Amino acid sequence: MRGYPRRVPEPIILGYDPETLRERIDVEAAEARLDEVRQYRSLAALTEQVVLLRMLGRLDEAFEVAQAAYRQSRFTGAREDALGARMRRAQVQHYQGKLDTALVELTGCVDEAVAHEWHEHAGFALQYRGRVKFEQADYRGALTDFEAAQDHRERQGVPPSQLEPTTFAIRVTRAVLEGAESPADDAPLGVGIPTLDA
Repeated sequence: MRGYPRRVPEPIILGYDPETLRERIDVEAAEARLDEVRQYRSLAALTEQVVLLRMLGRLDEAFEVAQAAYRQSRFTGAREDALGARMRRAQVQHYQGKLDTALVELTGCVDEAVAHEWHEHAGFALQYRGRVKFEQADYRGALTDFEAAQDHRERQGVPPSQLEPTTFAIRVTRAVLEGAESPADDAPLGVGIPTLDA
């Protein structure tokens, strides 16, 4: 069997919906990538499968794989791996409509990441929690989380092009709070699947 192909051959995330902040995807490309990685059982492969299944709306499958990824992450002994798996599992719960459950889980993830100064994980956990709050119409809470996520990710040294999901969420949420219409979906095309974000 060939090794797990880590490179995403073509863009899957095409932008972000200004009403929900969720990804707009190339379904065909996502399904092709899922077919490519389904045979692999490494933590990295399971992680990508969770992301793809979630974006494709196959949420029961996504949760099952997320559980498997979390179990596997605990065997690695790396707390950061387990934290990343928890975040992705909470994202699936968010998409399943289990907003309160996702919010509690992500708050625990934020607290752990901040306590250990894991800026990458803190940034993503805050961004994911902000999306849950946005869906709950807690726009001020969402904006606070998005701005904190941006701060953590900038401290991590993330280039501006990779901050687009966060800056887009900030623009949309500020517009909602100001009573304006959400800005057009002007997130750049051709975004692949990062390690944690999506």
